[in-house]
Amino acid sequence: MTTSTLPGVTYRLLRDAADYEHMADIFRAANAADGIEWVMDAATLRVEHEHRADHDPRRDVVLAEVDDRPVAYGVATREIQGDVAVYSTGGRVRPDFRRRGIGRSLLRRNEARLREIAAIKADTSDRAFGSWILDDEGGAAALLTSEGYEAVRFGFGMLRPTLDDLPHAALPDGLDLHPVKPEDHRAIFDADNEAFRDSWGHGEATEEDFIGIFARPDLDTSLWRVAWDGTEVAGSVQVEIARMENAALGVRRGWLHRVSVRRPWRRRGLASALIVSALAGLRDAGMTEAMLGVDTENPSGALHLYESLGFGVREHATTYRKAW
Repeated sequence: MTTSTLPGVTYRLLRDAADYEHMADIFRAANAADGIEWVMDAATLRVEHEHRADHDPRRDVVLAEVDDRPVAYGVATREIQGDVAVYSTGGRVRPDFRRRGIGRSLLRRNEARLREIAAIKADTSDRAFGSWILDDEGGAAALLTSEGYEAVRFGFGMLRPTLDDLPHAALPDGLDLHPVKPEDHRAIFDADNEAFRDSWGHGEATEEDFIGIFARPDLDTSLWRVAWDGTEVAGSVQVEIARMENAALGVRRGWLHRVSVRRPWRRRGLASALIVSALAGLRDAGMTEAMLGVDTENPSGALHLYESLGFGVREHATTYRKAW
């Protein structure tokens, strides 16, 4: 265990599954203090960390403790995004332990770990440090900019506050919706990955991503909407109801996590039809609202599409990069 220069603060690596409970508790406390409606449970955190390529949570996650109580954590990850190897830093600090330098210490520890990772990677592309935050995260933007990070891209979290009065949006001719079967998982996964290759900062999907998607504790593929053209996937919407989060927030909300249409089937109204069908499915499941995320500069016009379907901006997010 390494002792911080800050009195009473020590740092250690993630040890076992119990630490995901600590991380989830820190995540909830930090977001609640910042007014962010995002709650994470330990089971989901564990899936996200233990099914990610180039990520070893027992070496890449560090917890800060005061009197043996975890009060913050940092995470280091690597991903090829487009033509850049992005070495990302993230984490959360309990609100009552902020302004003590713990966040800065974690960021620098993350960067040191990321340099260790880079030393054993034969990156053929450019390298950069990266981070992604919601703009309401207390002090995170100021910390990142003071450490040399610059905002490079922006996103919105968008909310449709009601699932009533859904517009009509028919599937294009020749396409059909079918319930998702286990034998379809790979085709849906591969089609989604192909569709997102047009997106800024796309990271090529890995086998760990495939395992992680279908290991999520709130997985319910009966909510998904997948359009088929014969034996080919034309497009899909991956839908989830985060039931623990809904209970904590007192909402009945569904998430449209990934909306994708492959190139040959674009500009035919397929995305609209899939989204409206997904919203109807959430309504039938007892939900009253829906959220999704969007890159504000998405080249396919996704932002305008979502606005036309009744979604409005609820939160702002920023992607940061720092020269290697």
